[in-house]
Amino acid sequence: MRSHLLNDTTAEQYRRSVTDGVERVAAKLAATDRPFTGVSVDALSPRIDEIDLDQPLHDTTAVLDELEDVYLRDAIYFHHPRYLAHLNCPVVIPAVLGEAVLSAVNSSLDTWDQSAGGTLIERKLIDWTNERIGLGPAADGVFTSGGSQSNLQALLLAREESKTDSLAKLRIFASEVSHFSVKKSAKLLGLGQDAVVSIPVDHDKRMQTVALARELERCKEAGLVPMAVVATAGTTDFGSIDPLPEIAELCEQFGTWMHVDAAYGCGLLASVQHRDRIDGIERADSVTVDYHKSFFQPVSSSAVLVRDAATLQHATYHAEYLNPRRMVQERIPNQVDKSLQTTRRFDALKLWMTLRTMGADGIGQLFDEVCELAREGWKLLAADPRYDVVVEPSLSTLVFRYIPAAVTDPSEIDRANLYARKALFASGDAIVAGTKVGGRHYLKFTLLNPETQASDIAAVLDLIAGHAEQYLGESLDRAS
Repeated sequence: MRSHLLNDTTAEQYRRSVTDGVERVAAKLAATDRPFTGVSVDALSPRIDEIDLDQPLHDTTAVLDELEDVYLRDAIYFHHPRYLAHLNCPVVIPAVLGEAVLSAVNSSLDTWDQSAGGTLIERKLIDWTNERIGLGPAADGVFTSGGSQSNLQALLLAREESKTDSLAKLRIFASEVSHFSVKKSAKLLGLGQDAVVSIPVDHDKRMQTVALARELERCKEAGLVPMAVVATAGTTDFGSIDPLPEIAELCEQFGTWMHVDAAYGCGLLASVQHRDRIDGIERADSVTVDYHKSFFQPVSSSAVLVRDAATLQHATYHAEYLNPRRMVQERIPNQVDKSLQTTRRFDALKLWMTLRTMGADGIGQLFDEVCELAREGWKLLAADPRYDVVVEPSLSTLVFRYIPAAVTDPSEIDRANLYARKALFASGDAIVAGTKVGGRHYLKFTLLNPETQASDIAAVLDLIAGHAEQYLGESLDRAS
């Protein structure tokens, strides 16, 4: 069994095995003509269930053959131009190369004596991101597993900075379309059920600052503590960007921590054309970024950034076997001192490889392209009498609803849209997401693939309409 360990004696076997795997994936990518096969849970589950994990195949070629049957054939391929569903991006080749390197070397980014150069690369990327945001010379941060963890850590810091003994008095303010991780974080942090105050949004799905000011004032009058305001730079459903400068003014006025969830909108940090859309982000106390959304990085690649490095001490614990206190005096950089995680992958390498190959402008150009695509898609939807589109895009998301000419029952229209989404997914021809707006079912395009064209959007709209019309026709037949 030692022959399977990666070391100096098995380097050639490693090269052959990895090359075989890469060639199979490359062949699959080249031959993929739709984002999904449409396989059902009932069809795929037996293939997995019949595998006896206690009976190994002893050969990576045989394992790859099996993997083709249980995974590669039916995987959902985000690189396909008609994958239009969630915040999943196609990935750039330099980042995939970085993934291969970091997996093989297997550095753990918790302590210097496990990572050395990896620690310094991650710190350099944190500094680079902070410079792009404009958080100032005292800023710092750390890579995380994703936006939910970044939001959790930011709100942990805000809780500790509130200097309040009574958790029941703490309040977090976020828009009604903010990410669900805000409420989840409040629960994990031991705050009460009423800790998150939902602020209404305007027609463009941006937080209403007048309502925020009113709620902050009400909080103070009630003897409660406004712990944090979470502004969103790119909401999951609408891509909307809250009015950051106005929110920053209110946070300063009320002495409240300002966190910006830019998990989606962080691509604007590299944008050549639209960086001004997130003006005001530089006034935040903390910021969440997800490079694996709008920097075209493989999952996972995320970070939480803070204006004041000292606040990260709220996440610091020392253990003699890992990061004893004496290391601080010796100026040994241990990233675990800043992180909620201990063992942590060298995910920063992927972004490093990307920047050193493509540059920030290269990333920004790709993100600008999908923002422009969303603008074209909005024009198509706005001109199409079959559809109602909710809001003009700020980033690259479109939320819309099929509206049949001959049907007025909102519940029946809901069912037609739900059916169309499910039928489209089952066909494998395209994948779209869904959400609710005003209690009604809507569909959603999340456009993160520069290879997607306006013609793809038009074709998918025709497919959706066809499935919805089929459902409505069958519904009328049943009713008669």
